[in-house]
Amino acid sequence: MKKKPTPTRIEPKRMSFFDRYLTLWVALCMGAGVLLGKVLPEPVVALRALEISHINLPIAGLIWLMIYPMMLKVDFASVVNVGRNPRGLMVTLFVNWLVKPFSMALFGWLFFKYLFLPWIGPETGDQYLAGVIILAAAPCTAMVFVWSYLTDGDPAYTLIQVAVNDLIMLLAFVPIVKYLVSGAAGLEVPFDVLFYSVVVFIVIPLAAGVISRLWLLRSKGPAWFEQVFLPRLHPVAISALLVTLMLIFAFQADNITGRWLHVALIAVPILFQVYFNSSLVYGLMHLFGVNYAVAAPGALIGASNFFELAVATAITLFGPESGAALATVVGVLVEVPVMLSVCALCNRTRGWFTNA
Repeated sequence: MKKKPTPTRIEPKRMSFFDRYLTLWVALCMGAGVLLGKVLPEPVVALRALEISHINLPIAGLIWLMIYPMMLKVDFASVVNVGRNPRGLMVTLFVNWLVKPFSMALFGWLFFKYLFLPWIGPETGDQYLAGVIILAAAPCTAMVFVWSYLTDGDPAYTLIQVAVNDLIMLLAFVPIVKYLVSGAAGLEVPFDVLFYSVVVFIVIPLAAGVISRLWLLRSKGPAWFEQVFLPRLHPVAISALLVTLMLIFAFQADNITGRWLHVALIAVPILFQVYFNSSLVYGLMHLFGVNYAVAAPGALIGASNFFELAVATAITLFGPESGAALATVVGVLVEVPVMLSVCALCNRTRGWFTNA
């Protein structure tokens, strides 16, 4: 009698150690940063004073270490395949650029200008509103690949979505942030400072990433690039993020001591934003008959943010001790657990798509 083949056991997909506990690391860095700011105020003030054209040099260097590895992952040659499934991409771009920033401005305006006003005050509310708008104006880049992996998304199409979003960001980020922050929060956003921020934190690392990627792929080969080089850089990027957050909270130590309630209040409109946009993208993907492998990562791109760019922009515009910078950091704090819940929801509902 022929023995039945043993079914292959599928191992559950897991995030890396750094990514899985990112929220814990962020919380620890917040505490360490506040402690550092209170215990060593003079060195912290000296670090905060190291600026050129409103850009804090220590934080700029650290943010470069965060953004450059992410730009290495983006293959802009994939954009030529955009016509392979235009419906999925159109839904993603519609929500990311025509819905997301404005819905975040609406949620932020409702909570910070009205519902939470008695606890935070009008000036602080304007700062928090500016921060969450900046956060929503930058669609996620690197972490989307993690979310796509956890939901069995189509990696090639995810790459296309990220690449096209990055190209649009070069043109759309500055006007959206400038006019939406000015209109909703009533804060002046200098165009030249915002332009410098985009050049320093998008254009330069993007160009460096594209050039490095092409050179390394040709000299070392795709296998070494994907399996050796990128994994080595990932802990560097996460470590730079954590040190950046520690510095930000050190700079803000006097402002946020005794104001932990504000962190919880800032998280509320961000949570509303995440679940609203992910549901909208996912529902529209289903309505237009898009494959699950495209719909799931599309929903996750619409929900998550390029928080590294948002943190850098908020610091450049309003300073590392500002409420706007704090609001973008709270986005980092809630990113991982909230996005994991969206991933779980997508995995449980893949049966809604006939082609799942």
